[in-house]
Amino acid sequence: MLSIGSFSSDFSDSPPSDFTTLETSTNISFEIRQANASAPCEPGLPAIEASLKPIVIGVYGISGCGKSTLLGQLKEKLGTFRYQFCEGAEVITSFFQGPHGLDHFRKLLPEQKTQIREMAIRKVARDAAVNKKIAIVTGHFMFWSNKGDEGDVVWTQGDLETYTHIIYLDLPQETLASRREKDLGKTREHISEEDLLTWKCFERDHLRRRCYEAGILFTAFKSPEVDSVTRLVDDWVNVTEDLNVSHALAHLDKLLKKTHHDTGLGTVLVMDGDKTLTDEDTGNIFWKVALNRQIYLNPDPLKAIFGGKGGYSFNAFRQAALLYGELNEFDDLCPVVAKLVTVYPEFIKFMEYVAQDAGSRVKVLVVTCGLARVWEIILHNGYGLEHIDVIGGGCLSDSFVVTPSVKSALVSRLQNKYGARVWAFGDSVLDLPMLARADKAIVVVGAEGSRSRSMESALMKAIDHEGLRACQVLLGEMTPPRLDASRLPVIQLQDQDFLHSIMRGVTHSLPDNVVHLTDTPAARVLMTATRDASISGPELRRAHEKIGWFLATQCITKVIGLENREIAHVQGYTVTGHSLRNEAHTTIIALMRGGEPMAFGVNEAFPQASFVHAKHTADLKAEHLQGQETVVLVDSVVNSGKSVVEFVQHIRGLQAELQIVVVAGVVQEQAVLRGELYEQLYREGERLKIVALRLSKNKFTGKGGTDTGNRLFNTTWLD
Repeated sequence: MLSIGSFSSDFSDSPPSDFTTLETSTNISFEIRQANASAPCEPGLPAIEASLKPIVIGVYGISGCGKSTLLGQLKEKLGTFRYQFCEGAEVITSFFQGPHGLDHFRKLLPEQKTQIREMAIRKVARDAAVNKKIAIVTGHFMFWSNKGDEGDVVWTQGDLETYTHIIYLDLPQETLASRREKDLGKTREHISEEDLLTWKCFERDHLRRRCYEAGILFTAFKSPEVDSVTRLVDDWVNVTEDLNVSHALAHLDKLLKKTHHDTGLGTVLVMDGDKTLTDEDTGNIFWKVALNRQIYLNPDPLKAIFGGKGGYSFNAFRQAALLYGELNEFDDLCPVVAKLVTVYPEFIKFMEYVAQDAGSRVKVLVVTCGLARVWEIILHNGYGLEHIDVIGGGCLSDSFVVTPSVKSALVSRLQNKYGARVWAFGDSVLDLPMLARADKAIVVVGAEGSRSRSMESALMKAIDHEGLRACQVLLGEMTPPRLDASRLPVIQLQDQDFLHSIMRGVTHSLPDNVVHLTDTPAARVLMTATRDASISGPELRRAHEKIGWFLATQCITKVIGLENREIAHVQGYTVTGHSLRNEAHTTIIALMRGGEPMAFGVNEAFPQASFVHAKHTADLKAEHLQGQETVVLVDSVVNSGKSVVEFVQHIRGLQAELQIVVVAGVVQEQAVLRGELYEQLYREGERLKIVALRLSKNKFTGKGGTDTGNRLFNTTWLD
């Protein structure tokens, strides 16, 4: 019987040399030849940068599993234009002079064998880098002999550092025994089927574990057909993170075309799945079911994958997809897992309400790093929500994996290509890129014991330093909130104001945080001078100052509020007067140069406020905002709103909690109905207000004699 406890490792930290003399246990000296790199590759070959680690794919399995056969088939399929194919044993023997190199190698001491093995795999990698090719090489993880019921692990540190991918041939022990017996070309001692199974399982599982820890992509084939392996190699070599995102975006486009949403969308609710719509993690449930059915004996393989060197990287998500793809029972297990998942009733009611009241005007899309097939069955079969599409993970054959960057890219696609206003719902660090990109971000908070531990600090950083504006919804009984209500306001999914705000986005109505006086008598009078072509220079600047003072007294006081202060009455007693709330802690920023006259008018109304000139965001420093409560950004005209958004985001990077009020004489209506400024308004909520004398439907942008800044300062000859 094979003794598992007798396995030992030959890892060595000593670096190999390219030219050395090794002494064997029999005192025979063998000269190790310096390995010369292969000739340069043919012109026009798709290059692998020589300065980068080359792709080196290992073909592994116990003796007799068919590694050499598969290597030959791959060589015939893939050709040598882009690939180099190596038998590991032949690379080792190439270091020895004479025809019996392998015999010489076997006589070496264990530490000397380790050194040669490291030299061999590094030679393979060096040749691949020099020739700009992908290397595919057969190798051994361990050997076993009947003589001592012992096995020796021969994998080296060089293997661990060199390989980027491993294919393991996981044939049934009956097939292995038959192949070993029929292979007359090699002399192998007899090993029972029971011992072959023990050897194979130990080797496969330990090699898998080391690959997961090191970030080496690993997969096992129970039936390694050359076509399947060829497709996998092609995927490994060609699919980059950018291409993965492109595949996901193409899938989104296909879904929207199928549901006739490809011509445009109103509002899209993008929701994470695991730990957002439910308290469960479908991936963990999947592997528990597989364990209970004796399909896969590791109860938590995802922890090994995402807890390794790669963390939650693109490669780690691909590794998870590879693992799911190893199971022939994958499609059978998904319905079983789906039946064990209960969606929060609050979300079911919410999604049903949206479907009933908004219909096709609001689309719900589940985007999950978890299993797409499981979530389709949960929503479509379990709750009858067939209208909800799901984009998620699964097997590598699905053409893409869902990563945090994919989630963010999907939100951007919905906004930029389809004109959608996106509300994103998520619970963990993996959702933060999506939440940051969305027009409205909702952090879903479940029971304290099951929520993401890393989310708290990451969320605080995103809010305090990266400009994230979000709300939180608490699910379950007595669920404590994350952070605090000022940083992360609490909302209810069934709250009428919340539901109304979603419906409002369907028609792109004016956000509540935009205040304007369009078509009022006062606005008509004040705007007359600014629109009169005969007025420019000092007279026009005075007109802008009047508008600034008027907007300050009529609108900003309502937006920010007033505070009481004691003043001396002319008749000799004390009475209560009023001033702008936190006026002494308010900074007025004149966006140069067109905003200066109007800013002076605002300052006339609020004389205790600080005053700063800024043409570019870099002009605004942290010291300008130190100790302040409110910022008033003043410009004469807001066209696209791009400059305003840049200043708002810059201010958030300096002081995240400040109240910001944007003041302008004219704001183009479309800027606050869609686009960057519109998105910023919804992200900010009550923390950002726009005050305008007039909203204009005219998209005309002036220049020369029609540019407001040139008219204000009599420079109309300038473009």
